[in-house]
Amino acid sequence: MRDPTGFLGKEYQELVDKALDWRLKQLQGASEPVTKVDGRDVLVLCANNYLGLATHPKLKQAASEAIEKYGVGSGAVRAISGNMDVHVELEERLAKFKGAEASLTYPTGFMANSGLIPQLVGKEDLIISDELNHGSIIDGVRLSRAERTVYSHNDMENLAEKLEEAEKKGYRRILIITDGVFSMDGDIAPLDQVAKHGSKHGAMIYVDDAHGEGVLGKKGRGVVSHFDLTHHDVHVEMGTFSKAYGTIGGHISGSDSLVKFAYNKSRTWLLSSSHPPAVAAATIAAIDVLENEPQHVENLWKNTNYFKKAVEDLGFNTGNSQTPIIPIIVGESHKAKALADRLYEDGVFVVPIVFPMVARELSRIRAQMHAKLTTEQLDSVIGKIEKIGRDLEII
Repeated sequence: MRDPTGFLGKEYQELVDKALDWRLKQLQGASEPVTKVDGRDVLVLCANNYLGLATHPKLKQAASEAIEKYGVGSGAVRAISGNMDVHVELEERLAKFKGAEASLTYPTGFMANSGLIPQLVGKEDLIISDELNHGSIIDGVRLSRAERTVYSHNDMENLAEKLEEAEKKGYRRILIITDGVFSMDGDIAPLDQVAKHGSKHGAMIYVDDAHGEGVLGKKGRGVVSHFDLTHHDVHVEMGTFSKAYGTIGGHISGSDSLVKFAYNKSRTWLLSSSHPPAVAAATIAAIDVLENEPQHVENLWKNTNYFKKAVEDLGFNTGNSQTPIIPIIVGESHKAKALADRLYEDGVFVVPIVFPMVARELSRIRAQMHAKLTTEQLDSVIGKIEKIGRDLEII
């Protein structure tokens, strides 16, 4: 007799045996530089809350006021009766902030990629994707009926070769997709060059700027702003609110035609209830903060530069990081796990990144900077990393 669910426990145990399972820690407080995790106060270096806006008073006040006015839920998908004025206001503010004709919000960034990419291209088309793109892009590409090819990471010569090959096959549309900031290595896509190569072939350019939001560009406007590009150069600027904005949700910015196309075609948008109004209101407040309080982005970069220089001076390998994502690459998986475990014992919460998320020889811990970290806190972490790194013979 067939066992319909027996594989679940078996495959999970295989992950445990290979030490590839996620072992979840429980936060018992807000997302702050120091918070309680599994009953202990620890310094957190593995959060995406780069600017600390998740606990900013203006965001909390905006959310509270929205609950009083609207309640806690929207009651429907936006195509029916869930399209509240606060959702429309958020998109208008976001489009203005991004320098775009229009913006559209999705419940999550993953849903933006998995729902929109398959609608932009079909069986007569080609997707050209960076080899290190995020899993949500990969899933969106798989859901499309388009042919697909991959170019070597940030390799513009290889991208140019892929485009020349594509011209020989007469595709109807070509879609080039890249992350703006790559989440495992912290490096930045050469988006200006991607756009330049794409324009020669009439390709649509799609950037996922989840980790560039609130970090790169003028007042945190993102990677398109960082390279002084426009939405004539980059046709789809996708991002998330769940990182530097401090809330939750995905979004796209571009032409008015793009947004109207997306909300008519994208099922992850059409068939999902809209954001709780408190989330939309808090995100509007986050845009206000980005526009009027530049110190948060400034502090983030001050901490990034300070920490990165210090660990490199100690002899650690930070790869090609250009952003507040700072990998400390140690090589073997067991050393990455040992480093993370020892740091946690000493009150520093980081996560080991090992195979299959990265190549076996590139295992690392990933440190993520925060605007509210103090120099004293960073010095404490640096000292602990140095001691444990020497104990483990990493440096």
